[in-house]
Amino acid sequence: MGTVVVLGVDPGLVCTGYGVVRATSGTFHAEGHGVVRPPVDAPLAERLLFLQRALLDLIRSISPDAVAIEEPFVGANSRSALTLGRAQAAALIAAAEAGVVVHAYTPAQVKDVVAGHGRSDKRQVAEMVRMQLGLPTIPTPADAADALAIALCHAALAGRPAFQAAAR
Repeated sequence: MGTVVVLGVDPGLVCTGYGVVRATSGTFHAEGHGVVRPPVDAPLAERLLFLQRALLDLIRSISPDAVAIEEPFVGANSRSALTLGRAQAAALIAAAEAGVVVHAYTPAQVKDVVAGHGRSDKRQVAEMVRMQLGLPTIPTPADAADALAIALCHAALAGRPAFQAAAR
């Protein structure tokens, strides 16, 4: 496998995190991270449009090989899952418009791949992101650290032979 650039997205209507990971021969490097914050007082449709446009601009500037996104965790709060699902849809549309393949991962999958256990807490995952990407400190804000974890998860899985065979 050559070099793969992955844009990780942690969707949210208040704050959507993004992180870019470059994987080369099993070595991972953070290329950047941050957040997109739609205007909190704007109507829902305008916030979603803001997210979609901002993510599309980001995708076009980065030209990633893949977009990795976290699946909303449904759990006990279905209203929260619906809100996250809307933000996820804006990211999916942005990636589709740019022609980039999207891979979705559950929170447990991300935690398992990045921290070695599907029930790791956010701090453990953030510390593993810091270590695996060779960063001096844990990335902030937390949404950006989560997005780097999602990108790292995909980059790690994409390098495995089983993943490559399934993608063919």
